[in-house]
Amino acid sequence: MPANLPPQYFEVERRLKTARTAQEKIAICEELLAIIPKHKGTEKLQAQFKSKIAKLRQESERKPAGAKHGPIGRVEKSGAGQVAVIGPPNGGKSSIIRALTGHEVEVADYPYTTRTAAPFMMPFENIQVQLIDTPPIASDFMENRLPEIIKTADTVLVAVDLGDPEAASSLEGVLAALKEKRIELVLQSRTIPPEKCPFLKHALLVGTKLDAQGAASVLDEIKVLFAGRFGMTAISTASGEGVEALRKAVFDLLKIVRVYSKAPGKKADLTSPFTLKIGSTVMDMARAVHKDFALNLNFARIWSRGGQIEGLRVQRDHVLADEDVVELHL
Repeated sequence: MPANLPPQYFEVERRLKTARTAQEKIAICEELLAIIPKHKGTEKLQAQFKSKIAKLRQESERKPAGAKHGPIGRVEKSGAGQVAVIGPPNGGKSSIIRALTGHEVEVADYPYTTRTAAPFMMPFENIQVQLIDTPPIASDFMENRLPEIIKTADTVLVAVDLGDPEAASSLEGVLAALKEKRIELVLQSRTIPPEKCPFLKHALLVGTKLDAQGAASVLDEIKVLFAGRFGMTAISTASGEGVEALRKAVFDLLKIVRVYSKAPGKKADLTSPFTLKIGSTVMDMARAVHKDFALNLNFARIWSRGGQIEGLRVQRDHVLADEDVVELHL
């Protein structure tokens, strides 16, 4: 028996994918339970949400209310993508995260201030991207579980202090330490086969303290030494120079598109897009909405950003572009 779920269900379900705390997830699950029609076709779905609520309550009871970040280890993904921010001691990782997210991050002029992995959310237009502040890496030191965080992240930012005359040497130390763990940072343009994803990571080098004395010459040296190995940009967190450009660069590094759903006869909600990998099709969008849509999809209509396409009927294999509006027809 089909579930026949109302459109409101799918709107609320999307919020569940970006919920961060157990309490927030419980509230959304309870809201979904209230929306789900009560008949035989939804009994299994109702049971799944009841079970999820019970597990979330057990989880929240086990964790201290004030504990925001546990010891270094796997960080549960949230938002449109997860970006590991790595670098040498005092490279400026925490300063980058503070500039991009607006959250207070412990920053100090002595090395190894950051000892645990901590997630923060960076807003970019109408999505949120998760940035992971990590312990520093040196040629002779790396926290044991840090490689796993890097492997599971979608992409990597590498922070380096342009005010440090030895910045290039510090960066070499980071890359050497990663190589020992079989992790290689590569250009954004390089295609990574799925089986290589844990060990090859698209990366962007971010030079911090662009306003420091001698920063320009240090940046030039790094560009010469590391040309062709990964992309580079530079910022000043003091003046804000380059920060907004970096925000856009992080979005581009993730290689995702934002796609909006639209019910027939209604306006699209442009505030809460689905995020899919570049190259995703209408069928991928249908799967993201709900498995019932993927099973029963007939065709779709597309509206493109800028109005070049207006309600064009397309098939399941149509490749979606950033900010397409998609109307699914069953």
